[in-house]
Amino acid sequence: MSENTVLSQPAFILHQQNYRETSLIIDALTRDYGRVSLIAKGVRQAKSKTAGILRPFTCLSLSFSGKSNLKTITQAEIMGLPCELKGVALYSGFYVNELLWRLLHKDDPHSDVFTAYQRCILQLTATELYECVLRTFELNLLDYIGYGLNLSYDVHHEKPINSEKNYTFNKDIGLVEDKTGQFSGMALLAMAQRNFDQPQVLNEAKQLMRQVIDSHLQGKQLKSRAVIHSIIKRL
Repeated sequence: MSENTVLSQPAFILHQQNYRETSLIIDALTRDYGRVSLIAKGVRQAKSKTAGILRPFTCLSLSFSGKSNLKTITQAEIMGLPCELKGVALYSGFYVNELLWRLLHKDDPHSDVFTAYQRCILQLTATELYECVLRTFELNLLDYIGYGLNLSYDVHHEKPINSEKNYTFNKDIGLVEDKTGQFSGMALLAMAQRNFDQPQVLNEAKQLMRQVIDSHLQGKQLKSRAVIHSIIKRL
């Protein structure tokens, strides 16, 4: 960002950590500037009026300024009604936040990602089909940030995905036809259409997206993924 001052920017908080005695450093997903790092000065003081506003899953209007990469929040307001996530939906939201925090480069605008995130959070409040929501978001996110997976074409063999064949994911070239592959062509074509009605498709999508995302995380672990897994196992 070259601007010293940004006014009333729609944003969601992805991650925050304590800074010194009274402040927070916040990573926020903004509509027009991508992921930005901000400092909220004095927000941890008992008298701070901003403390209750800076919370995840709530669309905010943030104003911030500064010449460095760590700009200072000058004003924060809630836009619309906060999204109340509970149970598995809440941890799913934390997973999405952590995924964006790990995959997005700072100050790299992606308005499509902002829109997809906003839609994802709203869907998590309105349905219990959490895994369908997450798989759709993951696929769309990778498309928007340039890591999209071709689910309808085997680039290695230069032919369309066949619904009756099996495939393996190769991190360098994508999906490759393989008799012993764990992904069916039927499921891949359904994923391309974001159709997760069949349990087999949803299960294969979960396994595939884990492999694809891990290949881009370069060894970094998603803590929220393990938490969700343990919770779902208990349900």
